Amino acid sequence: PRSRRTHARRVRAGGRECGGAMTERGYRIAADVNKEGWEKASFPVLCETCLGDNPYVRMQKEDYGVECKICVRPFTIFRWKAGTMGRYKATIICQSCAKMKNVCQTCLFDLEYGLPVQVRDKFLEEQGQSKIAIPASRIGRDYTLQEMQKKDDNELPYGKTAAHPMLKRLARMTPYYKRNEARICSFYVKGACNRGQDCPFRHELPEGGELANQKLRDRFHGENDPVAAKILRRAEEDMTLRPPEDRAITTLYLGGLPPACKEKDVKNEFYVFGEIRSIKMVPKQNCAFVTFMTREVAEEAASKLYRILKIGDKKVSMMWGRPQEKAAGAASSSDAAAPEVPTGSTYMPYYPSMDPMAQGNCPLEGEMVDQR
Repeated sequence: PRSRRTHARRVRAGGRECGGAMTERGYRIAADVNKEGWEKASFPVLCETCLGDNPYVRMQKEDYGVECKICVRPFTIFRWKAGTMGRYKATIICQSCAKMKNVCQTCLFDLEYGLPVQVRDKFLEEQGQSKIAIPASRIGRDYTLQEMQKKDDNELPYGKTAAHPMLKRLARMTPYYKRNEARICSFYVKGACNRGQDCPFRHELPEGGELANQKLRDRFHGENDPVAAKILRRAEEDMTLRPPEDRAITTLYLGGLPPACKEKDVKNEFYVFGEIRSIKMVPKQNCAFVTFMTREVAEEAASKLYRILKIGDKKVSMMWGRPQEKAAGAASSSDAAAPEVPTGSTYMPYYPSMDPMAQGNCPLEGEMVDQR
């Protein structure tokens, strides 16, 4: 019995030294969880689309509720209903990863332009902005995120260079609430949903295609993103003003000018690209023709200002001018097709006294007889 009491005292003393905790069964050794690197936040980093159209949002919050899909570190998860007709959404990545890429914690779209990461990084690299990449190894990723957390919001990697003109054309500046719609009911696709109108999911068949195979990590890192590939194709086909084959054309047509637009207003927008030969204003049709000295300057102006040119807070349309030779040729062909109208200098009126046959005389030598 004495040896047992001595052993119990030693166990209790060891428990106190090791930071033990008293339970109903005695002391036990309890080690605190190492929460270094875990993230705790009071509000998420979201875009206007994910918040929804309802200005009064009620959110559910749980500290360290889920692991980040990128860095695999616990973070504070937020869950809310995105609008009156939207579904419930939640944050899927931590704020450290979101701030590093300047994306929304839910949809992973850029917060400034509303575009996929791959589209934004492609055009920013053309402007001299280096791509921000997270190391693949766990140690390198944790070190990069720790260094990122030490920086202020003004020292974030993005927003250091001027925006690419194509990003301004493709940017989605208004919320796109269609992304908040309910998901497709899997039971309806199988033909087994018996909820009817009470089903909170959409009763539609999936369209399939390349957009159905999206991977979260690829979207975050900007690699092999089908949504980005679709937007890049649209930028190449619809958002680019292709120059004409005729290298002699150096004129740009501007349509939809404001009524009070002056030649000085147009010149202020184009003189930064190079020397201008002439500016012809057509006030009656609210348009203008800007002619440059060289073709290279005209192409640069067209690529930089197409679809984003504004004069007097009004968006102005732009297109290449037509060749002057074809216009002159069309005018000459129309003149040739028109019938000849005798002018006053060549037309000779007819009087009976002028006809020698009417007076009984013979026609003069070299004179044609009028048959009228």
